[in-house]
Amino acid sequence: MAGDTILKMIGKLLLVFVIVLGPLVCLGQGPSTKLLHRAEKNLTRTIVHDIFSPPVASRIYLYANAAAYETIILQDKQYQSLHGQIAGFPDIGGIARAEKVNYPLASVYAFFKTGSKLVFSEHLLKDSIEVILGGFKETDPEVYSNSLKLGEAVSDSIMKWSSSDNYLLTRKKRRYNYSKQKGKWTPTPPGYIDAVEPYWSQIRPVALDSAGQFKPVPPPAYSTDSTSLFMKEVLEVYRRTQKLTQEEILIASFWDCNPFFLNTQGHLNFATKKLSPGGHWISIAGQATESAGKSWKETSAAYLLTSVALFDGFISCWDEKYRSQLIRPETVINAYVNEKWRPLLQTPPFPEYTSGHSVISTAAAVVLTSILGENFAFNDHTETEYGLPVRHFDSFLKASNEAGISRLYGGIHYRSAIMEGQKQGENIGLQVLRKIQLRRVN
Repeated sequence: MAGDTILKMIGKLLLVFVIVLGPLVCLGQGPSTKLLHRAEKNLTRTIVHDIFSPPVASRIYLYANAAAYETIILQDKQYQSLHGQIAGFPDIGGIARAEKVNYPLASVYAFFKTGSKLVFSEHLLKDSIEVILGGFKETDPEVYSNSLKLGEAVSDSIMKWSSSDNYLLTRKKRRYNYSKQKGKWTPTPPGYIDAVEPYWSQIRPVALDSAGQFKPVPPPAYSTDSTSLFMKEVLEVYRRTQKLTQEEILIASFWDCNPFFLNTQGHLNFATKKLSPGGHWISIAGQATESAGKSWKETSAAYLLTSVALFDGFISCWDEKYRSQLIRPETVINAYVNEKWRPLLQTPPFPEYTSGHSVISTAAAVVLTSILGENFAFNDHTETEYGLPVRHFDSFLKASNEAGISRLYGGIHYRSAIMEGQKQGENIGLQVLRKIQLRRVN
């Protein structure tokens, strides 16, 4: 009787397992791209949990998606590797592999193995690996084993490549020294957090020739004269934030994406974990490719190109931020206009010019437009788990424009930082498309 009871329990568990994973793994038809999308979401949740800065988060997405893409295209001659296109990129095609391999399985495993080496909370991804890959164990054990070995070998190769991007060297740099010149950035309320990633421009880019390849024009010269261009932009931020509509408040909140948000209640300070700007655009890439019914290879290619645009975008933007070191609106307004004024959004802990969200959003939008078209309409559900409604966009560029202007509504950027950041992002996106061709031209 006990044995029969156990068998019945196992049967029920297997039934539940099939119901849960059935839509994700169709053993007779090959795996659904929902597996890859789910893997991306789990990596994002881990990044949010570990509170990685936006630049560091972009690095995690880059290497994890490079591993996934390079693995899945090993079986398809219509796609080509980054090897030969990006200096120093390893020859993944030269990795020895067994004849029987499930490439989607190997791809998602390479993604997870790479991501787990770049986050702190590896155990969170381990749980995801066990659930998502579990369905494949019902197939040929030899194929399953071969696939994991290949995924791990690709991950090892990508991680070796990542080790030479100067990231570890930037961890050893001395603490950032703030400039004492007027008009230069200083930490802002409520946490007065130290400068985030002041040496990020030293990270090796992927598609850019150098961090300064698309150096923007300098910001308006600092001046407290009310007739100066700088002070006019300061006053625009102050006045604009005094009369925001409910829609503008919603827009600012939707694109906030501040992983450093700090709650202050008396003497108690605690963080609210939020998505990074890059994570928001990775989410958009996933939602768009899924709604368009893209194949596993097409989806992986879109994730990779978006990741490159984000990664290079942060390098370029951070290069300018710590060159100009421009003071934030909150500091100027409190000193010369209204000491009690606070922006709608918390001011991020790094210099103002250029707007990071404007740069990376435009770069990502340019890349996604090249993949899915100029008038690709989509619904963005990214922020629903943070209590915000779905927003509809008629194109990626309209979404990126909204992301840019949200920084003015939020009171954390001047108009010049947004406009010049969008130009910077457009140049980066176009450079990514010029430098990297993932589909072979017949």
